[in-house]
Amino acid sequence: MTKPVQPTMTAAYYAQCVISFAVAIGSVAIGLIFLPVNPWVRAFLAVAVLYTVTSAFGLAKCVRDRQETANMSSRVDQARLDKLLSEHDPYKVDSI
Repeated sequence: MTKPVQPTMTAAYYAQCVISFAVAIGSVAIGLIFLPVNPWVRAFLAVAVLYTVTSAFGLAKCVRDRQETANMSSRVDQARLDKLLSEHDPYKVDSI
């Protein structure tokens, strides 16, 4: 049996994700700072953005955990199949 290819994250992709996140949060922060509204509206929007960001992190973790669980059960099933195939001898004659 062939081992499935595990996706790897390159350093460039990781850096791109971190920079993208920092730019997005920075842009929202600058927009909130210079927004011509009352301070309590600005604070409400800041809390809403922080809640959205933490919810996105939570969702990403749930998706990752679900994928890892599915991958783990797939590996267990694959190990069982490999064991059955290794123990199977097609030329063995059952005695009566």
